[in-house]
Amino acid sequence: MADHTSMDEDSAQKPLDENVPCTESADAASPSATTILDMGEDHGGETSIVDAEEMSPLPPVERVYRHRLPVRVAHWLNAICLPILIMSGLQIFNAHQSLYWGDRSDRDRPLLSITAVRSEAGEVKGVTTVLGYTFDTTGVLGVSSGSVRGFPAWVTIPSGKWLAMGRQWHLFFAWVFVLNGVFFALYALASRHFWRNLFPKLGDLRGIGRDILNHLRFRHPRGEEAKHYNVMQKLAYTGVIFGLAPLIVLTGLTMSPAVDAVFPGLLSLFGGRQSARTIHFFACFGFIGFVAVHLFMVTTTGLRNNIRSMITGWFQI
Repeated sequence: MADHTSMDEDSAQKPLDENVPCTESADAASPSATTILDMGEDHGGETSIVDAEEMSPLPPVERVYRHRLPVRVAHWLNAICLPILIMSGLQIFNAHQSLYWGDRSDRDRPLLSITAVRSEAGEVKGVTTVLGYTFDTTGVLGVSSGSVRGFPAWVTIPSGKWLAMGRQWHLFFAWVFVLNGVFFALYALASRHFWRNLFPKLGDLRGIGRDILNHLRFRHPRGEEAKHYNVMQKLAYTGVIFGLAPLIVLTGLTMSPAVDAVFPGLLSLFGGRQSARTIHFFACFGFIGFVAVHLFMVTTTGLRNNIRSMITGWFQI
């Protein structure tokens, strides 16, 4: 759920594990600029001048309980569900490789389409059309590995053209994703995790410019600041939890005729079944972008430390 700065506020006050060795502060242990060592009689009574950097101890290490168990469980369930949902969703898209707006499929005016065409020379090419603009995407979209298909086999589940199985994978893990989201939301509300750690406060927003600059310069928080979400994380997680996730779930439900029969207002809310499908498609790529940035930050801020904290809960500062 987080890349490098997360823990509950009450966790910050929790005493360190008794098995963790105590460390002195850097000021108390730092030697003077130059330290003179008496080598003693065994070394002829010689003295040696040692630079302070050679005598400086390692910086103190603090362990904090960064992620509680419900957060870790929800994180790893999402880590399983999202790749399967995305890849099975692309398999479903391959059954009809066009997107429209409204309640009907106007094949003459698609917002986006991925097709294959045969040139005058007899060569099959992949063509992607976005808002009337056409691009040659042979080898990636339309035609890949000698096969005519929207998205290539390596990004779909199953890899072959199997719509029925793709739908089964997608619907099963969609409900796992939804139930996991409900579980996390109830926990976060009951424990005040949302308010304490996720909602950006006014003070956070005032420092957004500085935080953006620090991210661009790869200057990551240290010490006390590293124990909490920064404003960019708060905005990202809040946006996904309260914006992107509900949007992709509701648009997915809107594409079901059975759900529409019970909740007809969903069709009006999204402007029709085809509009819901289009929004659902782009929301999927919103999740892809979020996951890509998340993994990049996890890697650049300490892959081993971040993964360990999401498994055990303990993070080293």
